[in-house]
Amino acid sequence: MQWLKDLFTSTDSVAHIALLYAIVIAVGVYLGKIKFWGISLGVTFVLFAGIVAGHIGFTAPQSILTFVQDFGLILFVFMIGMQVGPGFFESFGKAGIKLNALASVAILLNIIVMFVCYFIFFDTSDKTNLPMMVGTLYGAVTNTPGLGAANEALQSVFSNGAPQIASAYACAYPLGVLGIIGATILIRYICNIKLEKEEEELLAMDETKANKKPYKMHLEVTNKYLEGKTLLQVHDFLNRDFVVSRLVHQGELCIPNRDTVFHIGDQMLIVCAEADQEAIMAFIGPKLDIDFEQSDQPLVSKRILITNPKINGKTLASMHFSSVHGVNVTRLTRHGLDLFATASLPLQVGDKIMVVGPEDAVDRVANKMGNSIRRLNAPNIATIFVGIILGIIFGSLPLAIPGMPVPMRLGIAGGPLIIAILIGRYGYKIHLVTYTTTSANMMLREIGLVLFLASVGIKAGAGFFETVVEGDGIFYVLTGFFITIIPILIIGPIARLRYKFNYFTIMGMIAGTYTDPPALAYANSVCSKEAPALGYSTVYPLSMFLRIFTAQIVVLFFCG
Repeated sequence: MQWLKDLFTSTDSVAHIALLYAIVIAVGVYLGKIKFWGISLGVTFVLFAGIVAGHIGFTAPQSILTFVQDFGLILFVFMIGMQVGPGFFESFGKAGIKLNALASVAILLNIIVMFVCYFIFFDTSDKTNLPMMVGTLYGAVTNTPGLGAANEALQSVFSNGAPQIASAYACAYPLGVLGIIGATILIRYICNIKLEKEEEELLAMDETKANKKPYKMHLEVTNKYLEGKTLLQVHDFLNRDFVVSRLVHQGELCIPNRDTVFHIGDQMLIVCAEADQEAIMAFIGPKLDIDFEQSDQPLVSKRILITNPKINGKTLASMHFSSVHGVNVTRLTRHGLDLFATASLPLQVGDKIMVVGPEDAVDRVANKMGNSIRRLNAPNIATIFVGIILGIIFGSLPLAIPGMPVPMRLGIAGGPLIIAILIGRYGYKIHLVTYTTTSANMMLREIGLVLFLASVGIKAGAGFFETVVEGDGIFYVLTGFFITIIPILIIGPIARLRYKFNYFTIMGMIAGTYTDPPALAYANSVCSKEAPALGYSTVYPLSMFLRIFTAQIVVLFFCG
């Protein structure tokens, strides 16, 4: 049985290293599914499994652990950037600016509370205490990429070996998850919020938003002014977005284009935003109780999937669907949302467009667009690794800032994150296909995360129990709790009482600010609408960026 013993004890063996990671990750994932008071820690439990493995001497060479840790971090943050990139800049809408401003203030308050706790509870002459408090901060806000960024920055500050801040992170994390949810519930009582009224408010908002969805209606031209005018002239005069997908002139059904001339008595099928229907109807003519789609004319409506990389980034206007192909695009679906087909809207791989026209013309457009689900199943590996190359180079650029002991670098966490966000949003401009299925993105992201957590846990395991039992472990737990709840109890009431945000939106905003999926899951469990998810997704991209960026700023400015 010597071979079995060697498998578990020979740290230089590839089989031993692979077995180590497989056991730590598998045990951590399974234990992370166990719920405590209805809440589970998820894959973060891999960190604790790694700590136990490291404590009992089940480990690997430091160089291997460091490589796997850093590569896992790069993969994790890059896939996060690819996910949030398409919506990053759009998140700064009218309400989005306020939510992101509140989230930014909350992140700043987390850091301020950390420093206050540091000066109250710890010996400031010990240079390892502040880095450990940074680890506590990121455990309290349940942000693993921030831990990775801080860990990396510490390597450049402590040339003789950085403190194992993962120990403090692990101390603060469990109570951080509970504290976020508990503080969110406390806001409800502080502001005297009734959940039933919040649901009713969301229902009323949904009815209002319904007016912005694509709307179809059949009209007859009765306005004498329109006699002899082209569709382009009518469109320019009204200055509203609408599409005439079919037109009947003297009993003949056709697909109109920009040069189609209107005549009194023409009947047409119009697609527009519901909020514009009254104005369009008042200008063109009354609504008809007919349905051209039931006609026997050889016209079809077909939903086409864009899978041709050459189409990526082209606008609807540049495709000349009506003038060249003889069809009209009336709607576009992206990530499950229906968008009105405006001329300036850029197409992306993975979009679905509703095309109306003669069957043979629609089929030609389908071939041009790709319309092959099999193409989407193949991941765009080249884009991912091109982005990682650019991200590492960008993150390695030294930025000399007065007052900092070493030049600042965004590093392997910040660089790939920023590049991924930019590629996710603008990659089509340089012919990079950025589409990745949700499942593929999640798989790569989770693999990167568990590799990072396992490595950090194994490296921190040797001294973890001494830190918790004999060291300042109880202070990390206590200060972490303060770092978690105090900013929430300040920002939550402000969002409610000053800016009048719906409580469920506030719950999602808080979960997104702390990048905490368990808190979002709790918010979704008490709300039947999508408000928590919208609040979460609005602030998540900027919050994730700020968590990673401020981690390095704090370390490089104050831990040197």
